[in-house]
Amino acid sequence: MRIDNLLQSIASSAFEACFGQALPADQFSVQMTRKEFAGDRTIVCFPLARHSKAAPDATATRLGEAMVNAEGPVEGFNVVKGFLNLEIDKAYWTQWLLTEAAEEGYGTRPVGSAPHVMVEYSSPNTNKPLHLGHLRNNFLGHSVSRILEAAGHKVTKVQIVNDRGIHICKSMVAWRKFGEGETPESSGVKGDKLVGKYYVAFDKAFKAEVADLVEAGTPKEDAEKQAPILLEAQETLRLWEQGDTDTVELWKTMNSWVYAGFDTTYRTMGVEFDQLYFESDTYLIGKERVLEGLERGVFSQSEDGAIWVDLTGDGLDRKLLLRGDGTAVYMTQDIGTALLRFQDYPDLDRQVYTVGNEQEYHFKVLFLVLGKLGFPQAERCHHLSYGMVELPEGKMKSREGTVVDADDLMEEMFGIARDIAREAGKLEGLDEAAQRDVFERVGLSALKYFLLKVDPKKNMMFDPTASIDFYGNTGPFILFNYVRGRSILRKAAQEGIEPSTDIASLEADEMELVSLLHGLPDVISESASTYNPSLLANWCYDVTKAFSSYYQDHSILGADDAANRDLRLVLTERFTRSLRTGMHLLGIALPERM
Repeated sequence: MRIDNLLQSIASSAFEACFGQALPADQFSVQMTRKEFAGDRTIVCFPLARHSKAAPDATATRLGEAMVNAEGPVEGFNVVKGFLNLEIDKAYWTQWLLTEAAEEGYGTRPVGSAPHVMVEYSSPNTNKPLHLGHLRNNFLGHSVSRILEAAGHKVTKVQIVNDRGIHICKSMVAWRKFGEGETPESSGVKGDKLVGKYYVAFDKAFKAEVADLVEAGTPKEDAEKQAPILLEAQETLRLWEQGDTDTVELWKTMNSWVYAGFDTTYRTMGVEFDQLYFESDTYLIGKERVLEGLERGVFSQSEDGAIWVDLTGDGLDRKLLLRGDGTAVYMTQDIGTALLRFQDYPDLDRQVYTVGNEQEYHFKVLFLVLGKLGFPQAERCHHLSYGMVELPEGKMKSREGTVVDADDLMEEMFGIARDIAREAGKLEGLDEAAQRDVFERVGLSALKYFLLKVDPKKNMMFDPTASIDFYGNTGPFILFNYVRGRSILRKAAQEGIEPSTDIASLEADEMELVSLLHGLPDVISESASTYNPSLLANWCYDVTKAFSSYYQDHSILGADDAANRDLRLVLTERFTRSLRTGMHLLGIALPERM
């Protein structure tokens, strides 16, 4: 039993013995003791006073005395107002280090011990390459998937590919007009970037045509509707929806270029999916279900034929689900996608959507609509909302071609890592392939960690150079100390040193590291319940910082006796083991050497 649960159980029995009141163990709030006070764990006694009929400090004192006298690891206590600070026998921590902390997968639960969750992330449009915002999206969704799995959930990772609509047709029209048959093979340009090039070309041509119309006397608002290239894109969309052979073939061809480009980017990112869904399929299902909802009286229809859902009783407004001409809106597609997923996975407990915070209202509506269609899981579905990522240069605009390309940014990170490594003389003895592996691991860890250490709800500024610093709260700092720990363990093995179970007693200066290691299961659990990888990321930094300080103050292999040396080796091994778990859940693979 973990220490917090054990203390709750002891406190429950002790409280009943002291005050004659039986309270459930979960009524005793246990937290880590603040650094300025003596103790390892603190029980908050203010809520207990109404049951004990005594002042909070008196309640804490009597409870502390009873817990010290009870069988268990509590060896002392002190009271600060209504806070009972408990001192845990060092033998408990030593035993924990030698047993539970040595188990592979410490902190995780068996997959399937918690309900099935689906996590959607990435969800790109097939008219442009992935960009910086997609990096935060993918890293968040992928990390949350791993964290949920570590918390015991069966997890299915999916993306919805937005492969239809006017934005796709704009790239198609521009390629037909300006492309002269250009392909990824003929140009050497990555497929998604090639299609994105024509999306930008469309916008430039559109603006030029609008300007010409305005100069000829057409009001700007009318000019933006009458631009010939836009009318051509609208006609292309109409032909696509009618199944025109040539239009559909071009659509398939250009999308295939994009998919190949996306796959390359995903491999570099280190993310993957269990299943793909396509808007071109799911919007049709959405239309069917909206019409079924209309027949059942869940939705209403206006005089022009449009179908609506009235959410005013839920504190929102009326939401369009299907246009009067029968064409779909985004909500139509998302309804179809959600229902198809529940159909594909009958045991699915909920869906988690990793989508930017500008879509918060959209998902409130979606979950309410799913509930009105009779899906009880709807109230458990979650929008993993995240803030915007900016560079010091400012905001990005896709159609103007000012986005920060994901491939380019990752390559820039690898280049910064290469320059730092060469300057530090860290590449000696490594062949070209091994050097590239180091650059990619360090660069990608810096990028992922920097984007994940910030609470998803917050907007953030990404500074590539600051993210790759080997000092402070960064990925490279964590990697460096992990490699240092693994190097110590390898050297011990080479010298034939195998730590015994007869290790030295823990001292006060080791307790911060031990307590942080012990807390990994709680961090995983809280990260999973809040869909917040930043909690785990900052635990990784805190435990690394504690190990780094410990290493600076203690010689590990050069300890003054075998018992101290073995204790320090055990601590080092448990540190590297737990850190490897934590960083894996962030999607970061730790190298053995740097």
